[in-house]
Amino acid sequence: MSQSLSIIIPVLNEAEALPSLLESLQPLRAAGVEVIVSDGGSSDCSRAIADPLTDVILEGEIGRSAQMNAAAKVAKGDWLLFLHADSVLPAISAQTFIQSLVGCQAQWGWFRVLIAGRHPGLMLTAWLMNRRSKWTSIATGDQGLFVRNSLFRSCEGFPEQLLMEDIALCRRLKRLAQPEVLQLTLTTSGRRWEQQGWLATVLKMSWFRAVYWLGVSPTTLHRWYQNVR
Repeated sequence: MSQSLSIIIPVLNEAEALPSLLESLQPLRAAGVEVIVSDGGSSDCSRAIADPLTDVILEGEIGRSAQMNAAAKVAKGDWLLFLHADSVLPAISAQTFIQSLVGCQAQWGWFRVLIAGRHPGLMLTAWLMNRRSKWTSIATGDQGLFVRNSLFRSCEGFPEQLLMEDIALCRRLKRLAQPEVLQLTLTTSGRRWEQQGWLATVLKMSWFRAVYWLGVSPTTLHRWYQNVR
C-alpha cells in the first residue's frame, strides 16, 4: 500500500528564507506531497509568499511546538516531516526522495545534516551534531525530524513548551521505537552561528542543552535564552 507524506514548516518572519525552500518543494507537491506552513504571527510577508506555494497555511500562536502540533492535526500524510524554513532538501528527484522517506524501515528518524555558511567551524559543528544524534538517538529540528503520523499521535506530539521541544519529542519517540538516520543530507543555514558568532553560539547552545538535561524547565530556559540573544 502506498504511503503519503506531509511536510510541515513552522515559520515566524521567514520572508527571506521561505521562497527558496517552497520553490524547491514544488516537484514534491506535484508528486502528491502535502506542504503545510504553520505561521506563528509573522509581521512580514511570510504568509503572502507561502500562499501560492503551499496546500495549507495555518495561523496561530507563537511557539514552534504549538505551530507544529496544529499542523499535524490537519495533515493528511501517513508520514510527517518537520522542516525548518532555512532548510534545503537533498538534490535528488522527487520520487527518490519520497521513496527514501516513506520506505524507511523505522517509524521515525532524521537526516544527516550539513550547515551552509562561510565560517570554517560550521563543518565541525555539523559533524558533531551528526555524531551526537547517532550516539544519543536524540536529534534537533535542524536535522529534519520525520515520523509516522500514527506514532506521532500516539505519543501526543510535541510537548507544548517554548524551547527544546524537538529534544522532548525525541525522548518520547525513542521510548516507543528506535529511530533511523536516512543516508541523505539535509542542508541547514549557518545564519545563527554567523550572526551571533560561531564560538559564542556553540558554547551557548551546549550550555542550554546541558542544563536542560539536568532538569531546568523549558520556561526558565526560554527566559534565559531571550536575555542572551
